[in-house]
Amino acid sequence: MIKKLTSLVIVMIFALTVIMPSSSYANDIKGHQMVNELTHWANLGVILPDSKGNFNPNRAVTRGEFAAYITRAFNLPASDKYQFSDLKVGDSLTFEIQAAAGSGILGGFPDGTFRPNDQITRQHMAAMLFKALRYSNVPLDTAPLTFNDNNKISKQFHEAVATSVYYNIIRGSHEKKGVFFNPQGSATIAHAAAFLYRTNVVIQQYGQEENTTKPEPPPVESGKSNYYIGSVSGTTITKQPTVYTTYEQAESAYQASKNNNLLFQGDKIIKMSSGIASAADVSANTVTIYGNKELTNALTYVVEGSELKYFGSNDKYAIVQAGDTKGYAKISEITLTPTSLVKGRDYYYVSNGMLLHKLYNHIKQAYFGEYSMGEAPSFMAPGVQYYGTDGVHFYNANEQLVGQHFQYFQFASLRQPTNYTAEELDYMINAILEERRAAGPRYANILTESRLLGLGKFLKQVEQEHHVNALFILATAIHESDYGISANSLQKNNIFGIRVFDANEAAGSTYASPNDSVLAFINQYVNKNYAPQTGGYAKGAVLGNKTTGINVHYASDPFWGSKIAGHMYRLDSRFGRKDYKLGRLAMVINDGNSVNARMEPSTSSAIAFTYKAKVIGESGAFGYPVAIVEETVGSDGYIWYKVYSDENPPADFVWIRSDLVKPF
Repeated sequence: MIKKLTSLVIVMIFALTVIMPSSSYANDIKGHQMVNELTHWANLGVILPDSKGNFNPNRAVTRGEFAAYITRAFNLPASDKYQFSDLKVGDSLTFEIQAAAGSGILGGFPDGTFRPNDQITRQHMAAMLFKALRYSNVPLDTAPLTFNDNNKISKQFHEAVATSVYYNIIRGSHEKKGVFFNPQGSATIAHAAAFLYRTNVVIQQYGQEENTTKPEPPPVESGKSNYYIGSVSGTTITKQPTVYTTYEQAESAYQASKNNNLLFQGDKIIKMSSGIASAADVSANTVTIYGNKELTNALTYVVEGSELKYFGSNDKYAIVQAGDTKGYAKISEITLTPTSLVKGRDYYYVSNGMLLHKLYNHIKQAYFGEYSMGEAPSFMAPGVQYYGTDGVHFYNANEQLVGQHFQYFQFASLRQPTNYTAEELDYMINAILEERRAAGPRYANILTESRLLGLGKFLKQVEQEHHVNALFILATAIHESDYGISANSLQKNNIFGIRVFDANEAAGSTYASPNDSVLAFINQYVNKNYAPQTGGYAKGAVLGNKTTGINVHYASDPFWGSKIAGHMYRLDSRFGRKDYKLGRLAMVINDGNSVNARMEPSTSSAIAFTYKAKVIGESGAFGYPVAIVEETVGSDGYIWYKVYSDENPPADFVWIRSDLVKPF
């Protein structure tokens, strides 16, 4: 089941005065009056740069662009309810405009057009933001309109403008003759960023879930805010009776004590000498890992119950590791389990030459399944349990590193096409569905009902047109749709669990056909969010883990990438072994620096796109994975690697200097 990005968006909404740029963007943002708002939305992939890396903050924003901003900012569900005659079918902007229309946030013109390239007027912008507030169930109120040009505001926009004024979203401009709203005037991209940001702040403060009332706050537990120190011996926990009213007092006593290895806030352990951290049972069902102590720079997120490596903590945050990403999580969202109380852990083991991963839920305190990742590395022995958080670095029970191993399909470029034909993919689908039918009553009608049937030709067409591996698309659909018979598949033709959230697994977008679901998966996610130049969540065009690849931001399941890679391995092994280890894999390492991919093997060649600096993990091993197809000595004397391009267009292949690439 796909776990989406809503929680990552929500947790990054803060008061305007505390937002600081966390990424380095084009010079046309630096020093701009609205640099904070622009950088905020750029970081989230809401406002995207052009092909030259510029954001053009002073350019007038169009109707289509502003509709797209709203859809991305509020993660609106896909919709085909409205079809505008002047929008290109299958285009990503079309999906975003239709999503906003389906959510009741915008409309078209009487002639059936939307006119996406027209500059949006300020009163039309106020109307869209008004409807976004209404969509989020914000109590709507109005303020008197006192602009000098009130008479120029169309009557149908009066309420929207008055609500915007009430919430201080769109303000008038001060001129010598007074304050003017300028309803027919256009707004810049920078203005759009500011208006959208203010709207989002209002929604976070006043928005409510549909058809719900705010619950009464729970009674304050006596002593809940007090601190204690204590100890654990075997399975026995002892909490000392001394009460500390501040964390600083308790922490000082904790450090001074030779016998106490736990620190409590109320009955919750918030610090321990050793043990395992895990994502706690929280209302959002996911826990965010941040890159800073202020808990504002979200790096990734994990589903509740997930195991995390523990480094330390205080009363505000815990320092933990998900995948190879070390960061900070709210202590209220983390459960700390001392070593002697650990009842189970995720672990890896070898069986018949295959590497299997056993999974443990730390909330339910029970094992809940296992899956095959692929071939086991030679350094792992049968009958031994191995541990690790990233699926690449494996440790023994004494926390000693045993070895490093990259599963091929987990880190193979999704831009490299599969060698299977459309007919072979359909044969593959029919064979696995036939096999699945014997798995139990749930699958009795799978051969007639599965939404995967007959997809082979379309998957190869998508692969050719959109440069995304067809076997990857099929494996993801198998994983997300339970072989095409999940409720969302059968009822909504949604075979990727699109917009199915951890907190609402019954949700999900509806599509006219499985083919439309495939296009949405490619155009709205894979090629939109994860391409290095334009994607707001670009970490590499591979399945990956919680440090590199799509898995970093696409799914809260820390092992989503390795599970789908396991599907690819099993399909390939069974039906011809046409894809396994056919590419030479490598990692573009750019810790703290950007790396240019060029059109030709020379530093004087045109830049195709740039890999931005990213977190490469505690081990330093996780840059941007690429697939090498050729190497040559360039005119500058360097060895250059020809690799599949993560960004299509401008080219199917690009060149990267070899000293910036580490094969594995």
